[in-house]
Amino acid sequence: MYNITIPKSNVAKEATKLVHEISPEFLYNHCLRTYAFGDELGKKYGFKYDQELFYLGSILHDVGLTEHVCRKHSFEHESADHAVNFLHTHGISEEKIDVVREAIVLHASQIAEEKQPEIALVHFGAGMDVIGLRVKDISEESFNFILESYPRLGFKQSMIELIKYDAELKNDQFPNNLSSSMLRMGFIDWIMNAPFKE
Repeated sequence: MYNITIPKSNVAKEATKLVHEISPEFLYNHCLRTYAFGDELGKKYGFKYDQELFYLGSILHDVGLTEHVCRKHSFEHESADHAVNFLHTHGISEEKIDVVREAIVLHASQIAEEKQPEIALVHFGAGMDVIGLRVKDISEESFNFILESYPRLGFKQSMIELIKYDAELKNDQFPNNLSSSMLRMGFIDWIMNAPFKE
């Protein structure tokens, strides 16, 4: 039977608690699916990686899209900055923090595919959940188990609305923010055509 193993360290538990408290449920579940899908791909590809660092990058990668975080810049950098501050308060080493930061900053970029596994897998997991990236590389059993464990809760429409709102919030001062760039590149069509019902 397929199982999702989440790190049990204090920092992982605190990160999960933080994201659960500040995120709408559909976004919280997306972050958990990012980890679960990415972890499944990591196993499939035979990657060797630090489970905790990969989890931290996954669970924290979208905090910049929440009302809790100061929303003045592009959300991937806001997410990374907030994650860095959070990890500093938990005594995580600078070397490890740098990995999590890069994983978050690059999670929507193909550049991540050329980086170390902890960084690449956040990109792969988020990409699978949003647009169906590499979905054929995991089993139907694990795919369905992940969706049952962390339901999508109308993810497609909710995510489109959130990205539009984020773009509108920042367009005047930061027209090249990630949300606006994604919308210009066809994000709505990508997410609507992803192999998920919602």
